[in-house]
Amino acid sequence: MYPDDGNDHGYDRGQGPAQGGELPIRSEFIAWAEFLQVSGVHPSRLGELIELGWLEPRRTAGEGYLFRRVDVYRTRKLERICADFELNSLGGSIVVDLLDRIDRLERRVRELEAQR
Repeated sequence: MYPDDGNDHGYDRGQGPAQGGELPIRSEFIAWAEFLQVSGVHPSRLGELIELGWLEPRRTAGEGYLFRRVDVYRTRKLERICADFELNSLGGSIVVDLLDRIDRLERRVRELEAQR
């Protein structure tokens, strides 16, 4: 079951799962308003991260934005690093990108070691 985040995630209110009892598919993407709500980021800050090219949301037909759910985690990490180390957005984004790269490399090393 999904957390009570205000989104019905494909459920008809009071009716159970939508579409004949099938479970809904949780989207990899979230809209602008939901991103702001779950990340705690101010709209102007989100716009700044998009302008920097650090976040690359998809555009909808109605000129809205769709963000990857993983971007919430990355944005929270960015905000924490910028606050803790008194970095600007550019410096914080470089740190987060490097931490993500280290994580991917460590996972790859573990995969290669498991193949031995």
